[in-house]
Formats: sequence, C-alpha cells, structure tokens
Amino acid sequence: MRPKSLDEIIGQQHLIGPGKPFRKQIERDQIFSLILWGPPGSGKTTLAMLMAKETKAEFVRLTAVGAGVADVRKVIEMAAQSKSLYRRRTILFIDEVHRFNKAQQDRLLPAVEDGTVILIGATTENPSYEVIPPLRSRTRTFLLKPLSRDELLAVVDRALLIDEALQRANIKMGDDTKKMIAAFSGGDARQALNILEMSVALAEKGENGTVVTTDDVANAVQERAAYYDKAGDRHYDTISAFIKSVRGSDPDAAVLWLARMLLAGEDPIFIARRLLILASEDIGNADPMGITVAASAAKAVEIVGMPEAKIILAQATTYLATAPKSNASYLAIARAEALIKKMGDKLRVPLHLRDSSFAAAKDIGYGVGYKYPHDFRGHWIDQDYLPEELADVLLYDPSGIGHEEQILKRLEKIKALKRKAKGDK
Repeated sequence: MRPKSLDEIIGQQHLIGPGKPFRKQIERDQIFSLILWGPPGSGKTTLAMLMAKETKAEFVRLTAVGAGVADVRKVIEMAAQSKSLYRRRTILFIDEVHRFNKAQQDRLLPAVEDGTVILIGATTENPSYEVIPPLRSRTRTFLLKPLSRDELLAVVDRALLIDEALQRANIKMGDDTKKMIAAFSGGDARQALNILEMSVALAEKGENGTVVTTDDVANAVQERAAYYDKAGDRHYDTISAFIKSVRGSDPDAAVLWLARMLLAGEDPIFIARRLLILASEDIGNADPMGITVAASAAKAVEIVGMPEAKIILAQATTYLATAPKSNASYLAIARAEALIKKMGDKLRVPLHLRDSSFAAAKDIGYGVGYKYPHDFRGHWIDQDYLPEELADVLLYDPSGIGHEEQILKRLEKIKALKRKAKGDK
C-alpha cells in the first residue's frame, strides 16, 4: 500500500502538492538534510523513500531504537566511498531520531555538515526538545500534519481498490463504516489500514462477499488507547491544551484533556500541581477559594490515588474553569521583580519601616515615626510604605472581576482617604 510516487501520496499537500517549494526541490534534485516531524502514519518514511527514488540517491535506513554509534559510523564510511568513487549521494534515514542520545547525534554532525550524507530524521516529538541544537541548525524541519477525515477515507478507498487480498474478499462497506474507520484512526493512515484489515477479518463472510459493518469496526478498535507520550511532545501539547482550556473558562474542553491525560497514565499529582499554579496565576483574588480548592484537591489526590483521584481532579478542574479569572497577582509580582532588577542597590527601605527591635534602633532613626494601623479607627492610617521615589507606582491592579471587585472598591476608598489626608480634595 505504500505510494510509489509523490503523486500517489495522500495528505501533506502543503509540502508535496503541485508547485510547492518542497516538491520543487525534490524534482530539481536539490535535496538537503532535514527533519520530518509529524504524528504516526502521516507519511514520514514514505516521503523519505520517495525522495531517494526521485533523486536516484542511495537510501540507508536506521532505526534509532536499535542502531548505535558503530552503525552510524559504518553508514558514513560507506557514504563517503560512494560519493568518492561513484559521485552518488547517500540519504541516511533515521527513524525515531529523537531516541538517539547526544553522543549519537554528535557523531552525525561532521558528515551532515560536509555533505557526506543527507540526513533525513523522522520524529513524532518536537525537535526543539529532542534534537540537539547543532544538528537542528544543520537541517531544516518540516511539519507533517495528521491526515484529515477525507484523506483517511481516500486511504481506505484506495486499499479496497488495489489490495489483492481485499479484492478477493469482495468487500461490501457503507459510507458510515468507512467514516467510522477514519474517525477511529486519529489522522494515522497506518492505523486506518490496520483497522480496515481487522474489521474485514471479523466481518461476516457470505456467498456474495464480506459485509463489513460499524459493529465490526467497533469490535476491531475496542478501547484503543489515545496516542500520548508522557515523555514527549504530546505530553506538553496536552497539558498546554488543558491549562489553556481552564484559563479560557471552558470546562468541557478542560475535562476532555484531563481525561486524555489520565487514560494515558499521566501522573495525577503532576496535574494537581499545575492546577495549583493556575489557581494563583489565572484566578487569584477574583475567587480566593480557587487556591483552596486546588490545594485541597492536590492533597486529596495524594491520599486517595487513582482511579478515584480522577473524580477529585474533575471537580477541581470544573470549579477552576468556571471561576472568575484574574492574573493581577501574577502581573503584580512580575512588575515588582522587573522594578527591583532595574533599581538594584538604589532600592532602600524607608527608615520608619525598618526593624526597631534592637537597643540602638531609635538612635539611628529605625522605626521612628511608624504608626501602628490597629491603633486607629478603621485599622488604617495614612502612611507611606513605598520608598519616596516610588510613591506613585502601581504594581497590583485588581481586575474588578469576582471578589476583586470588592478589593478594587476598598483600594479606591483608601486612595480617597490618602488624598483627603494630604489635603488633595
């Protein structure tokens, strides 16, 4: 079923469609080292093989899981000989290149830089995390996309049309069944073909052919785990989608991404910690109960464990997702840090606020003039707590949303009292 030419490839038209720069370079025999980054079944291996075929280059394939430095050295030596004696280029295709350690990746650098080999690395993980910077700088990265539903339907139709075994089975399959295969394939052409094959094997075989139904597809798929790699790119993508959904006040999306992480075996403590951070960063004083809920959930998850911890996480997630949002506290500490870095040693604590607990404090002015707020009506008295040169600085700016509406009113009242005390009416 593997395509025999660029025109037969289904999907990735943003790269190999007619007139696209990537395709033009292959057709002009201007190939270069690159990294193909994309999900399983998106065509990385096929594209690498066709690049070699179209340009008449030697094609050597290594799998990072089983190959070592010695294997890489051997290929480089062979490629150097082929280039010297026959003026023929060698494409070294490394599947799962992200699994090569730093020493193995380092070994590739000289050969890639001097053109001894044209490296094509295939990875399902973000190269920014998994490929060393020197190797990334010597290659170009191209993103392959998951196949769309229509593209997966085309994969199924082509298989039914040209696969000899499927033709002999005289498959009868409705559009709903094909669409179900596409839906369960998750953008993965290889998965679509595997589901098709298993569905045919489970289907009822009659005199007039094999009728494949949606029930056959459901039985073939059963409870296929969602593709998710805790150590890789999808880990970061999914937790990012989860946090952004909570921040964006979408409880449905938040619970969806939560379920995906938990079903894939993500550590529930890790999720609880992220919620705890979010409760301060994105909710803050708009709902002061947010951090209490998150902290209680984190402790409860630790005590209860899975699988029941998923209920606790779902409660905390839906509470935080529907809570009013404010990042005022987050911005306040960021502004304060920036101000301190800017001022450096120039920042001085006013004398009346300094520690006055030692004997000679008053003699040098420490604590002199400090007014204890609880001694005054309303437990407030006009007094400066910032250095004189920062008297008008604003670091915490309440959003006026949720509980911060009350905070904002109180701060405005205090400002009015300050103006009155200073005679600025």
